[in-house]
Amino acid sequence: MRRREFISKTIKAGLVTGTALSVGNYSELFPSPSNLFSSDFDLAAIKGGEPDAMFDEAIKAFGGISKFVKKGQTVVIKPNIGWDVEPERGGNTNPLLINRIIKHCLNAGAKDVYVFDHTCDNWNKCYSNSGIERAVKDAKGKIVSGASESYYQEVTIKQGKKLKKAKVHELILESDVFINVPILKHHSSADVTIGMKNLMGNVWDRRFWHANDLHQCIADFASFRKPDLTVVDAYYVMKKNGPRGVSKEDVLTMKSQIISTDIVAADAAAAKLFGVDPSKIDHIRIANEMKLGSMNLDKLSIYRKIL
Repeated sequence: MRRREFISKTIKAGLVTGTALSVGNYSELFPSPSNLFSSDFDLAAIKGGEPDAMFDEAIKAFGGISKFVKKGQTVVIKPNIGWDVEPERGGNTNPLLINRIIKHCLNAGAKDVYVFDHTCDNWNKCYSNSGIERAVKDAKGKIVSGASESYYQEVTIKQGKKLKKAKVHELILESDVFINVPILKHHSSADVTIGMKNLMGNVWDRRFWHANDLHQCIADFASFRKPDLTVVDAYYVMKKNGPRGVSKEDVLTMKSQIISTDIVAADAAAAKLFGVDPSKIDHIRIANEMKLGSMNLDKLSIYRKIL
């Protein structure tokens, strides 16, 4: 069986299983025992609530957002806002989640909280129809365009094997705290898009990546500036026809969320939730080999909660 056929069949099988997740098999998916008295978790896996409520629960496992955001700091939140589709289509990060993260940051004393993405569809329509622009403004955050090359500065990727340099949005370079908030979904070129793939929205030129070993470039860029926190939105999960999707029929409502300080662990856990062995996703495997994080979930302390 060809690799892509294997991925496709595995994803379909895993998503069918995912529709019937219960307390029992959710624990089997993330078997590390929960220690409710610890604040030293490597990863939190939450299921069964709305995106904002799940974040409230997940961030408690890390001791609150104040562990990451200090008074007077600037924060950049990088969701996926790449597509001109409504939230139920599963193409973009859920606006309820972005709204809640901003509020947590401002309550912790952040000076400013910025949100941006380098979109694929028209950026004005993406920002508006995704619901994220309104969610940011309602939470008193600041929505910023990623649509002009003038916002990007060239940097060197010191650990890069294929990707040696890139033009990176100034917010990623200048903010004190970086929170990466991808949505979990199928991707026609990268198999899945999660935390590391979401970082492509930080750069100006993505064509180079696609033409020069996409999976290696994804892993290379993950070495540049690792997010302080990765929050994986798996409320609406696009099971096929990603990254844009065709209709709501492509989407499964999984009502899940994964957060970690380790972007590789977050991607590995989300891939497992998706129904795919993380080692079969090349950029996750490569990032693990580059020691950018760990995809070995058995060695992590994982907080699990079903709301």
